[in-house]
Amino acid sequence: MNQQNNRLKSRTPHNGDAAYYVLGYLEQAFPIHTQKLVEIDGNVVAEPLRDETGALVVSREALALRDEAMMDLMALAPIPAALDQILWAFGDEAVAEVTGRSIRPLKSSDGALFIEKRAASSNSSETQAFMDGEKNILIFSDAGGTGRSYHAAQTAKNQKRRRHYLLEPGWRADAAIQGLGRTHRSAQVSAPFFRVCTSDVHGEKRFTSTISKRLDQLGALTKGQRETGSQGMFREEDNLESPIARSALRGYYADLAAGRAEAMGYETFTDWTALRLIDKDGVLLEELPPIQRFLNRVLALPIHMQNALFAEFMQRIADQTERARDAGTLDLGVETLRGETIKQVSAEDLWTCPQSGAVTRIIGLEVTDPVHIARADGALRNNVDKIPMVNRASRRVGLISKRPMQMYDEDIVTLMRKVVRPTGKSYLEEGKFEVSAWEKTEQLEFIRLWDEEADGLPKTTTTKLYLLTGLLLPIWKTIPTSNERIYRVTPEGCASMIGRTLSEEGAAALRARFMKGTPETPGELLTAALGSTAPVDLGRGLTLTRRRVAGDVRLEIGGADKGTIDGLKALGCFTEIIAFQLRVFVPHGAGVDAEAILARIVGDGNARIRNAA
Repeated sequence: MNQQNNRLKSRTPHNGDAAYYVLGYLEQAFPIHTQKLVEIDGNVVAEPLRDETGALVVSREALALRDEAMMDLMALAPIPAALDQILWAFGDEAVAEVTGRSIRPLKSSDGALFIEKRAASSNSSETQAFMDGEKNILIFSDAGGTGRSYHAAQTAKNQKRRRHYLLEPGWRADAAIQGLGRTHRSAQVSAPFFRVCTSDVHGEKRFTSTISKRLDQLGALTKGQRETGSQGMFREEDNLESPIARSALRGYYADLAAGRAEAMGYETFTDWTALRLIDKDGVLLEELPPIQRFLNRVLALPIHMQNALFAEFMQRIADQTERARDAGTLDLGVETLRGETIKQVSAEDLWTCPQSGAVTRIIGLEVTDPVHIARADGALRNNVDKIPMVNRASRRVGLISKRPMQMYDEDIVTLMRKVVRPTGKSYLEEGKFEVSAWEKTEQLEFIRLWDEEADGLPKTTTTKLYLLTGLLLPIWKTIPTSNERIYRVTPEGCASMIGRTLSEEGAAALRARFMKGTPETPGELLTAALGSTAPVDLGRGLTLTRRRVAGDVRLEIGGADKGTIDGLKALGCFTEIIAFQLRVFVPHGAGVDAEAILARIVGDGNARIRNAA
């Protein structure tokens, strides 16, 4: 063993010599000292055993295990670095290397390895060889990525489209963006094709997640638009340090502690990761291990165990992300609103800053998009994990997930079923699903009903939304928080604008909030009623209140007696019996002049209403 240690100490590590560092780690960090168990305050702990001189006692058994591990490691064939493997596979005559290496191992025609020394000017000559088309493959590192351009320039002989593979992104987002920018520059014939290379070891997501997070942050700071930061290479669920990922991890901790996780049990998890999730009473801890510690501990697991654990964890993140995206609550920074046609249909000033004179506006938009409807065979092919079902009440079909998904909101776990239908997808709580009219159906009937519904759907859909633009910061806290998406949009015939989206109810609430004085005119009464659930006084004992009936927003007139109901109907109102009660509503929405109806109601008083009756 002394000869082995001497050989180890005499070796000089070169680029990619991982075995040297692993051997050094084994020699220095392998536990070879004997320990004894002692009891301190009722707890049994291990302490190093010392002899009469105070020196640590070495365990012969542990020393033999360390020496055996080192011998086995040195007997393994070395794994060449990716850079060397690419050079050997394609040959140095086809590969231009722009790195900081002064020597490199190459293979001769008979497969023998030899060392080639590289001149200081080799980076420049290799770059020129690639740009002139003499070499079709270029490898560059951080050392060779500063101040050089590898794009398909209009002035270069090699104008082929670049296929840029990011093999080792590292930890620095600015360095990764700088590397990507080497092949994506102005005055180029074509944009590059970017790809991130990863292995099938799921623990590697720890590193791609960090660079994804930092690319997103850098894109949001430098461009004001996060989708530009990661160059489209990463998805939202690739960021394992996002709020959604942290929420999913807390839920996964709860599943592990309760034995609901399939990858491994709680005892196995704690044994392998040394992470404790519950207290002595079996209650989930308030302060759970942060996600960075969880990811680092998972990296130490055997490959099959970390793959199984990551698969479960990533599925929860994907479910959370998909639901947030569908609900419009996924934080994507500034997005570009796209549509087949985007028209500005209204514009109104909401508030003017008394100091600067800057104006906050509500812009009404109509976005028309084609409806992409999948046929039944395509829906079945893309949703093999779902069950074809039919609703007995409506005779409509859907593909429903076989198992409920766990959606986490702080400490609350909600079981949901995903429902895919010709009109889109939605989520149904497990309790409501169990008592619903959904039941399994034969595939032929499912296909027939699906295609019948799909054929009856419109070919285009028009969505009405409101955009709050202009000066927003002083009134930011008063803006409704139901939808916080930020859009950049260019309507037809209008200048580009950036704003925060509002629902129709949110826009009405803002109008009511910034209304000056008591509402008096029909328009002010309508605005006040739509902007709040509080009753608005119409006079003579009548009130106007915003209600939600069967999912729709309605304006209900309260205080109407039998003598005035017929008069209100004659002035444009309508009635409906709900829960054995006759209720009066003022129609509003597209194609209805609700202000005119309110003007007739409040204009002439009770005499007008009774005469109309």
